[in-house]
Amino acid sequence: MENDIPKIDLPEDWIIGSLSAEDIGLLSLYANYPCRLKAEIFVLCMQGEVEASINLTRYQVKPGSFITILPGTILQIHKVEGDLQIYFMGFSSEFTNHANIGKSAMDMLYVVKDCPIVELKEQPAQLLEDYFSLLVKTYGFCGPKLNKDILNHLLSGVLLGVGAMYRDKTLNKTNISKAEQISKNFGQLVMKNYTTQRSVAWYAKKLGITPAHLSTIVKQTTDKTCVEIITSMVIMDAKTQLKSTNLSIHDIAYSLNFTNMSFFGKYFKRHVGMGPLEYRNS
Repeated sequence: MENDIPKIDLPEDWIIGSLSAEDIGLLSLYANYPCRLKAEIFVLCMQGEVEASINLTRYQVKPGSFITILPGTILQIHKVEGDLQIYFMGFSSEFTNHANIGKSAMDMLYVVKDCPIVELKEQPAQLLEDYFSLLVKTYGFCGPKLNKDILNHLLSGVLLGVGAMYRDKTLNKTNISKAEQISKNFGQLVMKNYTTQRSVAWYAKKLGITPAHLSTIVKQTTDKTCVEIITSMVIMDAKTQLKSTNLSIHDIAYSLNFTNMSFFGKYFKRHVGMGPLEYRNS
């Protein structure tokens, strides 16, 4: 293995490497519980298959899959099969927070949130593998300490290239229905506001429709209720913090806008089947 993928964030501005079947144990870092990534990571799968959840949605990553994982993404690995061969490139939160990327690259980020995986044909996938291989060699020669201006251009170039792939995919996709658009907008609102807003009425008001109408649409398009979707985000965030941070349960409850630790404990146990402390120690 060239380099490890650090958990949660990257210690350097950027990192690139590859994982094969011998390195499969590294992915177990993300298997026991969901974790929130601060870094921006790009992954190319050339062999093997990975079943993973990205922001509550389960995906099957197959050979030829290119995955864009944005900062703030909640990730969990469920299963890895076959003779794995993947490439990864990541940029730390410290670097991306100060990176100067163009508007066209920024626009791409909104598309990726809805569809983090692109399936590539054999030739484009091979070209990307060659590109990753070249960068792996560059990293081996220069290490992580590349000039920040060069890294800025590298990130911008990757984002523009990814944006082109996503635009091609979007053009080939049929228009979604009005109901699907409302459901999608609801999901995006939940992702941004679940720590402070858990009322269906609040989301319905933001979307300009009645709570009953929103509930019907979401149930029809996702087979889940609005409350189930909101709750799943809250619980996933709570699980992530309990397992991947040293924050006290009181601080975690406060970060999720619970009025007191007792209420948070009862809420968590009702949906998980055990209390926060028991889950942390499990």
